[in-house]
Formats: sequence, C-alpha cells, structure tokens
Amino acid sequence: MNGELIITDDVPGVFASTFLDALAQSNSPRHCVALSGGDTARACYERLVGDDRVDQIDWSSVDFYWGDERCVSCTSVDSNQRLARESLLEHLVQIRGAFPMACASKPGGGLSPQSYQLLIERVPEFDIVHLGMGPDGHTASLFAGSEALHAPPDVLVLETEDPTRRMAHPRITLTLNALTKARLAIFTVSGSSKRDAMQALLAGEDIPAARVRAGRIVWIADAEACPP
Repeated sequence: MNGELIITDDVPGVFASTFLDALAQSNSPRHCVALSGGDTARACYERLVGDDRVDQIDWSSVDFYWGDERCVSCTSVDSNQRLARESLLEHLVQIRGAFPMACASKPGGGLSPQSYQLLIERVPEFDIVHLGMGPDGHTASLFAGSEALHAPPDVLVLETEDPTRRMAHPRITLTLNALTKARLAIFTVSGSSKRDAMQALLAGEDIPAARVRAGRIVWIADAEACPP
C-alpha cells in the first residue's frame, strides 16, 4: 500500500488532529481542501468542528472543494454538498470560499463538470484531500472498471458511474490526475464492511483506492476495517 497506516478506535479524532496539524503547519497564505462524503466523513467533520483547536485556524484563508458528488439535488440526503455544509462548513467562521460540484443533469447548487474542470486547473495544489474507501475498493467516485480511472492527463473532472450499477446514482468526480495535486491525502476507513477492501489494499492489489498518488498519504482505519 502507499502511505502510512494508523489503526485506531477513534478514526474521527485522529482525522481531526491530522487535518488541523496540516493546516497549522502550512505557511501558505491560501489553503485548498477537498472534502469527502458518507457516514465516516460526517463523523470526521463533526469531530473536527468540536476540536479545541478549530478556532486557531484562519478559515478565511481556506477554500473548500469536493472530491465527488452524486447526481442529486443539493438538498437531497444523498448529497455530499449537503453533508459537508451541515456537519462542517456551517460551523466554521468566515471561510474563504466553498465550491460544490454538480452533474450536468442536476445543475442546481453546484458547478458543472466543465466549470469544475476549469476551476481545478487553477488550483496549484490541495493542502488536504479527504477520501474514503468503499467495500469494493473505490474512492471518490473512481470505480473498478470505470473509464474515469484512465482519464487523459489533462482531464481533472468527469461524470461517471459504477459499472456494476450497485450504486444508486451517477456521479461527478475528481480524477486521479486531480488527486495528485494533494500535498496530503487522508483516507478514513471504518467498519467491517471495508475489511475485504483493506485486505486487498494491504496485499498490494490493484483496487482504485490504491492508485491514488499524493505528496503524503495517511490511512486512518479502525480495527473492524482491518484484517486480523
């Protein structure tokens, strides 16, 4: 596997500490962060806003982006934008900016794939990209067998879907090319449903999450997610 593995019984707590450390140690006048979705991400963001150090960060220097999104309304319970706003962004003081993404078929509440491509082209690097991993080994909305895994080098954003059709909604996602802009990629993985994927990762199998490259990669996982 690429990166460091931290096994803990407090994935959200270690995430919050790692996230805040990365921002506090950066000397850049502007910071770019890409957010994730799902239940583990929600728990991580709720812990982050409850951390004693959260008010020590100059949030007016931080721009927030999304790693992927479902093709749903921004008010849907399945929306990553809604999740991040409710659990994180609405609790931070004076952020610099937030740039949600939206599929062409659901344009309300976010930037289209073409506009997001232009936006990400102008991002020199991400200080932090937060990622999860599905039971099938996907990350963001990069699924095994998807053409999104083989995007040309200049393609940073794509609409895509799970080739197996197990996922309910089509998606929009940053590509692996965009994720390489990350100085730090933080994966958070929780629960026994992720154990097979973690085993594949640790065994060096070619699952989508294993293809991510970044300046530094940290995997934060609980014991349930890790094979014995």
